[in-house]
Amino acid sequence: MTPQALLFDVFGTCVDWRSGVAAAVTQMAKSKNLKVDSLAFADSWRARYQPSMEAIRSGQRSYTELDILHRENLAATLEEFGIADTLTSEETDKLNRSWEQLPPWPDTITGLIRLKKKFIIAPCSNGSMALITRLGKFAGLPWDCVLGAGLARAYKPDRQAYQRSCAALQLEPAQVMMVAAHNDDLAAARALGMATLFIVRKTEYGPGQTTDLKPEQAWDIIADDLRDAADKIGA
Repeated sequence: MTPQALLFDVFGTCVDWRSGVAAAVTQMAKSKNLKVDSLAFADSWRARYQPSMEAIRSGQRSYTELDILHRENLAATLEEFGIADTLTSEETDKLNRSWEQLPPWPDTITGLIRLKKKFIIAPCSNGSMALITRLGKFAGLPWDCVLGAGLARAYKPDRQAYQRSCAALQLEPAQVMMVAAHNDDLAAARALGMATLFIVRKTEYGPGQTTDLKPEQAWDIIADDLRDAADKIGA
């Protein structure tokens, strides 16, 4: 069945979170006359991402928007780097909003525009609706609507994040294709009955990346980037 809609992972698949966050850290460090390894800071902050959501997936904590989890994780990262006392609360909030201002990969906009001509396109991200909306506006991501964790109040790979996103479009999972650069994301979508499209992003975590360097299953489509995905899906 040809999908009627494509749902996209955002962080890493559509935007370069690592360089975007590192750029914001560099700007902060310069303004405060601090010496900070910006890429190491971005990596450490991101490393707290999954553990903070797992507490919610496991039921240890009620659903909490990713913006709040990011802010908590930022506080811990500032402590780790020994600079927590150098930032005001307002400056910390500003740095937290760097997740709303991440650069798209070079192929993202043209690829999405092509795919949008043929399909409904929407994010299915763990970002809140507010975060993903502002990020989409900043990066020029031409979404038809915003779906994902903020709508489902569940974090991927919880099946409800995918199921409720499909339901919001009044489509069955089999009528929807999940697009992601992460094998675990696609595995969860496939388990629900969705079609799958794997995008190769070998530098999401920098030159030393060790995960998601290749497809781990026979996904329905495997593409080098979103322009290649548009070619392969006939958009």
